[in-house]
Amino acid sequence: MAFVDEVTVWARAGRGGHGSAAMLREPFKPRGGPEGGDGGRGGDVVFEASSGVRDLSALADRPHLRAEDGKPGGASRRTGASGADLVVQVPEGTMVFDEAGLMADLVGEGSSAMVARGGRGGRGNASLASSRNRVPRSAEAGEPGEERRLSVELRVLADVGLVGLPNAGKSTLLGRLTAARPKVAPYPFTTLHPNLGVAEGERRLVVADVPGLVEGAHEGKGLGHRFLRHLDRARALVLVVDLSTPDPVADLHTVRKELEAHDPGLAARPWFVVGTKADLVREPESVAIRVAPDAVVVSGLTGEGIDRLADRVAELVEAASMDQEEERQPFVVLRPARPPFVVRKEGTGFRVVGRAVERWVAETDFDDPRNVVQLQRRLAKEGVERELAALGARRGDEVMIGERAFEFLPE
Repeated sequence: MAFVDEVTVWARAGRGGHGSAAMLREPFKPRGGPEGGDGGRGGDVVFEASSGVRDLSALADRPHLRAEDGKPGGASRRTGASGADLVVQVPEGTMVFDEAGLMADLVGEGSSAMVARGGRGGRGNASLASSRNRVPRSAEAGEPGEERRLSVELRVLADVGLVGLPNAGKSTLLGRLTAARPKVAPYPFTTLHPNLGVAEGERRLVVADVPGLVEGAHEGKGLGHRFLRHLDRARALVLVVDLSTPDPVADLHTVRKELEAHDPGLAARPWFVVGTKADLVREPESVAIRVAPDAVVVSGLTGEGIDRLADRVAELVEAASMDQEEERQPFVVLRPARPPFVVRKEGTGFRVVGRAVERWVAETDFDDPRNVVQLQRRLAKEGVERELAALGARRGDEVMIGERAFEFLPE
């Protein structure tokens, strides 16, 4: 199955259940009064990070996420059951974006974020009874749940990232340092997606092998912009250089240049150079010194230098962890509450969109003149008439609220 690290999904929370307009009917009680219960709340759509999930392929297969609707209220003041939340398991390191930007960054097992809120259940006529209206004969409709188009990205969590040009020997090093068994072959771009491995020692380290970079990777060449983002969370970097190439010094310069062009902060992280394929070079130590004075020379074929490399990686990550004062933590963006309603022009008329005003219209009994007058007052008090007039609405224009059409007749 292909590795998926980017996907677009559509999340729809559950609709709230409708309230009940039931009346008490018992023998010898001709005026039993209202007894309709409230509707249940709609379910939320929640993303939860799990270490058991490898990538976003499950979301790619089923991009439409729908939570359960709330159940309607019943007679005898029975409240409808709330809809079940839809909990979607995603890999650690998942970032969720909506139209306004970043919503959540899920780092760590069990971290979660609600990406679509369920609608409120409608009130039954028993809850609507008041001193002014003791016997309400209507009930509120349930509110629709939020609907969102989300962009979901995975940025792998690793202590150290192996980065270099194609066919430099990164996957071979990953297999030597950890129990991972990535695909290894003698041609470029064998690795097409990030591979993770765990190095066991005094400290448990997660090592990431990302696909090879080419010149211009920060501009998207060779899908470099998609590969480089998986290094954003790495504490330290190991720059892998093939010592058997005609100019390994130029190869190292290319890798450093691409890292700095993608993110200057990434290039400033702790790093060292490892020279690979020492078995193909006559004097590997002298070549490695020209590349970097402190380069580690290894051979994936014979195992030469692998123990020294493992010790060096552990030292590098330890030093990087001490420099980083705070551990990586999940966070969810809290935005200001959305406006109560929005007015927009549609053709020759206007449409008013807002959960509250649409609910008021849905719960109004238009056969009852008192309810119609109450709706007009509520809309005027909320500022709907004023906003329509500001957008150029004239007397007689059509105004849509929910599924109802009105004629604009300002007071």
